[in-house]
Amino acid sequence: MSDTTWPRDERPRERLLRHGAESLSDAELLAIFLRTGTAGTPVLTLARTLVAEFGGLRGLMTASHSQFCQLRGLGTAKYTQIQAAMEMARRVMDEPLRQGQPLRSPEDTRRFLTSRLGTYPHEVFAALLLDNRHRVIQYRELFRGTIDGAAVYPREVVRQALEDNAAAVIFAHNHPSGVAEPSQADISLTRRLKEALALVDIRVLDHMVVGHGEVISLAERGLM
Repeated sequence: MSDTTWPRDERPRERLLRHGAESLSDAELLAIFLRTGTAGTPVLTLARTLVAEFGGLRGLMTASHSQFCQLRGLGTAKYTQIQAAMEMARRVMDEPLRQGQPLRSPEDTRRFLTSRLGTYPHEVFAALLLDNRHRVIQYRELFRGTIDGAAVYPREVVRQALEDNAAAVIFAHNHPSGVAEPSQADISLTRRLKEALALVDIRVLDHMVVGHGEVISLAERGLM
């Protein structure tokens, strides 16, 4: 069932065209994406139910295939649509940090890292590898862990940085809990990596911790 039973002025699609996407609620945005509801359930009602069931859009869009398809009204087709939409958004966010481009601002870096790491349900330790003019050589996800940690091996980090011929590096990892505040272990690891890479003349510019809607820079905190 579509939203045609709603007054035209109240339909999400018409409201988006009139007032902009930012004026819509999470459920209304989802209703536009879903397009149709199920037998006896209008699309906006279905969207509101899904947002409540998953605890918000983030929970819905980061659900696994099996979790997503468990609820009535969803299936593989809609799951692949959402994954494709998320990947398109990531690629748009990645454009300021394409290979060969210089880092233009800390905010570009934050947006890029949020798009890459912000939706993982487990911890991932990554590196932006840069040349001596701070142009991006490569983004690499080096280690994956559990919901509360990832083992990081400095020897492997040094090996990869040398293999990529990096002159500098920015580290990043996510906190699946959503709290971006760096731990004492994060600070200690950063200092160990900085010391190890200094031996081969590679500079560590920063280590950023990605939470839900926040990215904290250890360099800005003076914790390097």
